[in-house]
Amino acid sequence: MSASCSALADLDRTNWAFCPSTPPAIVFTVLFALTTFAHLSQAIFYKKAYCWVIVGSAFIQTVNYICRIISITNPNTLGPYAAWFILMLIAPLFTNAFVYMVMGRMIWNYIPSAKLYRITAWRFSAFFVIFDIIALIIQVAGASSSAGNRRPNQQVINAIHIYMGGVGFQQFFILLFLVFAIKFHQTVLQQVRQGAKGASGALPLLYAIYLVLALITMRIVFRLCEYAQGFHSNIPTHEAYQYCLDSVPMLFSLVILNVIHPGRIMQGEESNIPSRKERKAQGIYSKSENISGSPVLTV
Repeated sequence: MSASCSALADLDRTNWAFCPSTPPAIVFTVLFALTTFAHLSQAIFYKKAYCWVIVGSAFIQTVNYICRIISITNPNTLGPYAAWFILMLIAPLFTNAFVYMVMGRMIWNYIPSAKLYRITAWRFSAFFVIFDIIALIIQVAGASSSAGNRRPNQQVINAIHIYMGGVGFQQFFILLFLVFAIKFHQTVLQQVRQGAKGASGALPLLYAIYLVLALITMRIVFRLCEYAQGFHSNIPTHEAYQYCLDSVPMLFSLVILNVIHPGRIMQGEESNIPSRKERKAQGIYSKSENISGSPVLTV
């Protein structure tokens, strides 16, 4: 095997536990680069500064595969291997955070009081992004401690358990988020039945969010199964699993948000949540709709 695979030519020094393939890594580099460019273009076109988060997620995925290609070419160098390993594990968290930010803006635009379960739109985004950052910190701590060491010693096993704990937190917060999303869904459907103008416009983006979260959940379940037995299962040593159950779902989630972009659904400056300074200056505590359906702010 080592004779036919350059990455395994030196078994004592290589960072790889299997023979990685370069062509699919190149393909995914190109695909993620394309969706990165599309998200950047859309963020500029729709003038939505908060979209830097999804641009960053797609860009990290692109850099991830560039590092993977470099590592395949230089299998004895730890840096590129550790980089792709860590970036691959944490990049979806940025897509997750973007979904939370989008929902906060949907609450602002489509709920008359701009509240769900007494939580305002701006606090909703802040709370869930903080939750996502907590999961990110835990996952980075675990992933960075295990990167570059494919031998199942106790230190690596403990690091993997830390990472899995962070993944578990991420999934818990997704389930909590769904409680709010379902409430939002019910509220919008009630508005549609009452003939509220523009309420139905939220539904395509909401369905896109459901699908993106389903893909992220698929990826989380895969990661939990992958390391449930440490490095003793066959999953970590077969890259087809990683492509099909991690990279493909994350690529699809980015493309879905390209097709149904929040900036296209919620256009204009009036669709943005006012900053804390602006809310304080204007005395904004809630939001309602006037007869024409245009959003107006009320104190």
